Amino acid sequence: MGARVELKKCYHEAEGSEKKGKMNVFSLDVNFEMKNELVVLFGPSGSGKTTLLKCISGITQPDSGNISVDDLIYFDSGRKINLPIQKRNLGFVFQTYTLFPHMNIRKNIECGLKGWEKGNKEKRVREMLDLLHIEELETRYPSQLSGGQKQRVALARALAPKPELLLLDEPFSALDRVIRTELAEKIKHLQKKIGIPLLFITHSLDEAFLLADRILILYRGEVQQFGTPEEIFYNPKNMHVAELVGMSNIFSDAWVEEQVEGHNAGPKCTVLKSGGMRITVKPLSLKEGDKVSWGIHPENITLLLPGSGSEDQDENIYPAYVHSIISKGPKKRIVLKLTKHEKSLTAELPAQFADALNLNTGDLCLVKMDMSKVVAF
Repeated sequence: MGARVELKKCYHEAEGSEKKGKMNVFSLDVNFEMKNELVVLFGPSGSGKTTLLKCISGITQPDSGNISVDDLIYFDSGRKINLPIQKRNLGFVFQTYTLFPHMNIRKNIECGLKGWEKGNKEKRVREMLDLLHIEELETRYPSQLSGGQKQRVALARALAPKPELLLLDEPFSALDRVIRTELAEKIKHLQKKIGIPLLFITHSLDEAFLLADRILILYRGEVQQFGTPEEIFYNPKNMHVAELVGMSNIFSDAWVEEQVEGHNAGPKCTVLKSGGMRITVKPLSLKEGDKVSWGIHPENITLLLPGSGSEDQDENIYPAYVHSIISKGPKKRIVLKLTKHEKSLTAELPAQFADALNLNTGDLCLVKMDMSKVVAF
């Protein structure tokens, strides 16, 4: 199973009394394919994530493009096809649970099975109660349930009609961290078990990495990158993606100083110049003088003590003073001021490693950035 989405959707502000015509304020332009996998839609507020789900579901009509799930065409502007919501075989779970308060849980789940024969309907409801482990909630009403229980019922109702695609729009946003993690693991297991594509919106980076087979990064209505969590985290394609995945050390003032040739064909590494710093990175397909941005995750910065012998190496090792140390429970965030360059870097270390270095504010240390961990874009 799989889905193919290629669409454009523009929004305009309402006509004002002093303005003629309409003014374009937002444009969604998306093109991607997904297989039988769990894809997380990730991006800042206003990037078009919910609008994308609404276009796929049929709540909102795109301006152009096509949407298909397996061999069924949901929307095709060229062929003037636009299936109504009720004919799109998909499940949709919203931020709000949208359970009917006057119906018990069994009746709520049955709402998605209109037209089913009674015996098949009862069997399917029982399967959903078992699948989501909510058998004991069958006769209760929504007002008697916790947030996590309501979310399980909403999932059961969405899955009951055997959809070809499941859409979830921040379904855990109102839940506490423990329940969010528990339900996220449940969703991951469910997707593998039911074997259908699943699109999941979240604003939580931890949730995205826990859930996703692949992550689709949206920014201002456009796809910035589509890849595995590892690809997104370690090889962001641009500054927008790097910032979204928590790369707080980002600099846009660099240019390619030289390409260092290796024994084999092609460069062994690329040397960047950034505010007086020489930074060695993995080989880039760029020419000398080309402008480039670079960055490194706080977790990938190594701190060393002066006199450790590392000073004799010149590959991305710089003296720095400790500017501040912030405890984050099992980790410590250390802000560093480079002594020879007008730059600050933030490192994040396991607390026991940081404590072993015995560094305090104002102390001198060495900052090391492994060439393979520095990202250039």
